[in-house]
Amino acid sequence: MSGKWIEGNAIRLLENGEEFFPAVFERIAGARREVVLETFILFEDKVGLQLHEALLAAANRGVQVDVTVDGFGSPDLSTEFISSLCQAGVRLHIFEPGKTVLGARVSLLRRLHRKIVVVDNEVAFVGGINYSADHLGDFGPEAKQDFSVEIRGPLVAEIHRFTHGALAAGMRHQRQRQWWRRRKQLRSTPEELPPAGSAECIFVTRDNGDHLNDIERHYRIAIRAARKRVIIANAYFFPGYRLIKEMRKAVRRGVEVNLILQGMPDMKIVKTAASMLYGYLTKGGVKVYEYTDRPLHGKVAVADDEWATVGSSNLDPLSLSLNLEANVVIRDGAFNQRLTQRLQDLMSNSCTQIQHEGDLSGWKLLRSYLAFHMIRRYHRWARWLPRHVPRLHPAMIDDIAAATTPQPRARQAQ
Repeated sequence: MSGKWIEGNAIRLLENGEEFFPAVFERIAGARREVVLETFILFEDKVGLQLHEALLAAANRGVQVDVTVDGFGSPDLSTEFISSLCQAGVRLHIFEPGKTVLGARVSLLRRLHRKIVVVDNEVAFVGGINYSADHLGDFGPEAKQDFSVEIRGPLVAEIHRFTHGALAAGMRHQRQRQWWRRRKQLRSTPEELPPAGSAECIFVTRDNGDHLNDIERHYRIAIRAARKRVIIANAYFFPGYRLIKEMRKAVRRGVEVNLILQGMPDMKIVKTAASMLYGYLTKGGVKVYEYTDRPLHGKVAVADDEWATVGSSNLDPLSLSLNLEANVVIRDGAFNQRLTQRLQDLMSNSCTQIQHEGDLSGWKLLRSYLAFHMIRRYHRWARWLPRHVPRLHPAMIDDIAAATTPQPRARQAQ
């Protein structure tokens, strides 16, 4: 599996945009040397414009700024938005811009879904929150419920190394005139950092090369080791058979297994897919809750009194077999207690528990059977889908107009 356990970290839980955005913008405002940011979605709304302002200010005072956005998730950025960043010296990278067919985006496979920020190799953020106003409560009924973490300590150097490696790997296909940029990125080796707290952590990624199922394996290991309780809150739930099997086995050992899923989904197919598994889960003793206050976008979990994870990875075929993802796995009693309390509050005050329906019949039985056997095999059929080498395309001032023609915005799985 990718990464290694690193001691001496301080981890702060950040819930929703109200906590996440001010923390990130404050750190960028205080940056002295470098900001590296990756995100799936950057919208040109009030949140995106705040980020834009913070990045411009950092670049104008001499900070090196690298921003990577996904070409499918962030298609609508205007020429003015991008050109002002480029003119200030921000290096804006587009992950697999792709092409449109009859005005529609069709490149759904192998997306950059990570949400990472590293500032001055001193602090990092990892989680599931994009840069869009729908992560704020004042957005209305469609405002998302989500989590991220702020990290200080030795793990930050590991995340910093990863982000620079990703930049270097993504730029290898570029023309020779950019050789100096790649050399500069490859030489960028951060110093090790002193301890900042008591948390032992591991930075875990999923890619389409050497780390195909590392995040899912950490989930399975934690469930297998649990002795008291497991709580998983995940927006898009359609996992592999082995993970569901571990959940049911944990229940048989006497572990209380709770699953929080979307009750007010941003896409109806999400709830439909997950609900096909309800019968099998509840029959096995797993307690299933639907979060009904607003769309759930979180990707977090806790096990017993020490283990927790926060990140970008859903438990569905896109995240587990196709997209590029990043999670932090944490062993720390205080952090586990904090996240456990928040998830228990959601279950008590904002969720509806799904009751076991007994033996299924007719269409429900057939639907459950098909879903069950589909998840047993999707890891196999996913391998047959096109697997390309990820490419970053630098946003150049001269070709912005050709590369950034606005398309009608469509909400997508995040």
